[in-house]
Amino acid sequence: MYTDPIADFLTRIRNGIMAGHDAVVIPASRMKKNLAAILLQEGYIHGFKAVEHEGRDYIIVNLKYVKGGDPVIHGLRRISSPGLRIYAGVKEIPEVNGGLGIAILSTPRGVITGKDARKHNVGGEVLAHIW
Repeated sequence: MYTDPIADFLTRIRNGIMAGHDAVVIPASRMKKNLAAILLQEGYIHGFKAVEHEGRDYIIVNLKYVKGGDPVIHGLRRISSPGLRIYAGVKEIPEVNGGLGIAILSTPRGVITGKDARKHNVGGEVLAHIW
């Protein structure tokens, strides 16, 4: 049993990339589907699909690589954790790698990127950085 489902989501993607897999299977939740949708929207993955197997829901995330076999995702970092929540106001939303990565936030408008949070003028909990 894992205590931090978001960290588990990021770790499964990181391990899949390091092993060179085309896809990873992740136990499903609404939060994980939202995170996968953001990764798809920002072009970090090819796609994802929700499936059911033996009464349990899973997400299959198709990882994306460039022509040379290098992964599109170079790094993932969990920022806020269950033991230490990290919040940022709209003026404190971090830029990741000088704007080359994304920050993912949980806001009153849902799970969105830092760029969208600035556009909607909302802050929230900084979940992760992806670059």
